[in-house]
Amino acid sequence: MYNLSPLPGPVLPVGLPLRTYPRYPQPMSPNINLHLVSDSTGDTLNAVARAAVAQFDDSRIIYHRWSLIRTRFQVHKVIDGIEAEPGPVLSTLMEKGLRSELELACQRLGISVVHVLDPVLSLFQEQFGAAASTRPGRQYVLDQDYFKRIDAIHYVLSHDDGQAQAGIAEADVILVGVSRSSKTPTCFYLANRGIKAANIPLVPALGEPDALANPHCPVIGLSIDAEALIDIRRNRLRMIGGNPSAGPRHDSSDYVDQDAVKAEILWSKRLCARRGWPVIDVTRRSIEETAATIVQLMQSWETRRAKSTAAPQA
Repeated sequence: MYNLSPLPGPVLPVGLPLRTYPRYPQPMSPNINLHLVSDSTGDTLNAVARAAVAQFDDSRIIYHRWSLIRTRFQVHKVIDGIEAEPGPVLSTLMEKGLRSELELACQRLGISVVHVLDPVLSLFQEQFGAAASTRPGRQYVLDQDYFKRIDAIHYVLSHDDGQAQAGIAEADVILVGVSRSSKTPTCFYLANRGIKAANIPLVPALGEPDALANPHCPVIGLSIDAEALIDIRRNRLRMIGGNPSAGPRHDSSDYVDQDAVKAEILWSKRLCARRGWPVIDVTRRSIEETAATIVQLMQSWETRRAKSTAAPQA
């Protein structure tokens, strides 16, 4: 079985402090060098590091990202970088020889290193009764899920902003909302999870879109605070040179007029309420948080549909 236990010294598993902390907080150094060492793309380490650093308000981190580290020569370059700009190390290296070289170098330099996957792998080894594979990048394979994500991205490109409404029947979810309410970036984020997301703009002057007359999948509204929306739209107009004809389908004055924008948002909310579509306020939400909420709403919709389908049979 693959031995995941760390070496003595500053090499510690996740869940234990890297050092003994003083009773009272000490002034932080101006900057902390954080080295992220991965034998694959580094996405896992980036997510872990961002989640942890976000818990510290005054953190000043200089990230050093080392990805696709799969040879001794590459590890030596990483060690040289750590020695030149010392700082803690987070690692997802799986190959035992490379891990050992990195750990020994960090011990020599008096630098702490954490293998972030070790606790999870140890847990699964106990549960499965089998040793973990040490092959890097196994989550990135050209399998069915991979091609599903690619297909979903192509779908979003073809069905953005109400385009190709004939293909709406293939959507897993439809996002609706006023112009510049983050529908498109949210759809692309969902596509990276293999979800085919279409988006249709809600424009009071055009009325309710025909494609939404009898939707076959969840329809979810995205709403935003009027002031925030006006700021986004003004920036949009500046980007396109202030020429309304080159951008949105609205008159430029209505597009950023406070009363007109408020009326537009109110109309879209009332439409969603009348049709029973849930609405997410994206004003202070990240794309990731919005997408997570959408997935939850999709699951709830599927559960309700399954129950309604099973009810007549009962």
